Amino acid sequence: MIEVIEVRESLDDFIKIPFPLYSADPLFVPQLTGEMRTHFSPANPFFRHASAKFFLAKKEGRPAGRIVSFVNRVHNEFHREKTGFFGFFESVSDREVAKALFGKAESHLRDEGMESVRGPMNFSTNEECGFLLEGFSESPIIMMPYNPPYYNEFAESCGFHKVKDLYAYVYHMRERLPEKVLRVAAIVEKRGITIRPINMKHFRADMMIFKEIYHSAWEKNWGFVPMTDEELIYAADRLKQIIIPELTLIAEEDSKPVGFMGLVPDFNFVLKHMYGRMNPVSIAKALYYSRRIQDLRTMLLGVRKEFRNKGVEALLFREGFETAKKYKRVEFSWILEDNIPVQRTIEMLGGELYKKYRIYEKKL
Repeated sequence: MIEVIEVRESLDDFIKIPFPLYSADPLFVPQLTGEMRTHFSPANPFFRHASAKFFLAKKEGRPAGRIVSFVNRVHNEFHREKTGFFGFFESVSDREVAKALFGKAESHLRDEGMESVRGPMNFSTNEECGFLLEGFSESPIIMMPYNPPYYNEFAESCGFHKVKDLYAYVYHMRERLPEKVLRVAAIVEKRGITIRPINMKHFRADMMIFKEIYHSAWEKNWGFVPMTDEELIYAADRLKQIIIPELTLIAEEDSKPVGFMGLVPDFNFVLKHMYGRMNPVSIAKALYYSRRIQDLRTMLLGVRKEFRNKGVEALLFREGFETAKKYKRVEFSWILEDNIPVQRTIEMLGGELYKKYRIYEKKL
């Protein structure tokens, strides 16, 4: 017997669904349960322009899956759509459980007047999105999704179709960047572009610079959703403790910001050993393993549209390279499947495509 209920008060069972589901999976990275409670609460500024319902599936009385369905008013106003979303999907390997969860989400969104449903999004393209489609042999890097292969099968069997694939590239650190990158960086430097690290004493002000560049660079991209100031501050404060200034760089021309790059250490390596808990033992583990992180993720990268194709990215890469050399790998993620210029830039560096993610859609 499968029952799907809406969770309105305590979200503990909802939040803890992944733990038994992935208990035998060595690649699973549990998120901190306390942080997830905050993320699903009114403290998250996302809910100032969005409404959501949380659904928990039970099979024979035991938690067996979960889904969030939500309407993001900023997305629909910006894109002039009536699209609802689903996210935070998890399910045991039972097609009927998945069908029941998707059915509840779809029913909620129809009631809200939506014409289609898209996902997974946790909660937007500014956060985790997509089901992992290829690359199941490695753990997910920070703020990237992970799931069993059967999630894609469940989505398709329930009437969802591909709307967009996202790519992740991996770059294995070398002693020196390719000569072409260095030549382009030198030319850009001679033209007056300079690079500086973010100023942690003025952290929020520099994050606002990122927001300005991000909106300029990404506003025409598929799925883009503008961030409010409150959302940016909330997201930045979540990452502040792991940000390295020498890897979080701003490109400027005559003191005017023109580009931004942020590489962050893969804190998932630490979370894997904390197992969702925040206590003296897990904090001690965090301190120990944080010194042993070997991977970076290029999470933030954008250049103002009037400075695109002028080599600003090459100069950012060069300036961050010496600090990045302390690590073994860099993941560039995520990249739209049809963003060929960025893919070619990463390939010029020596990056290789190694994971794919898929976002689905269904008419209601």
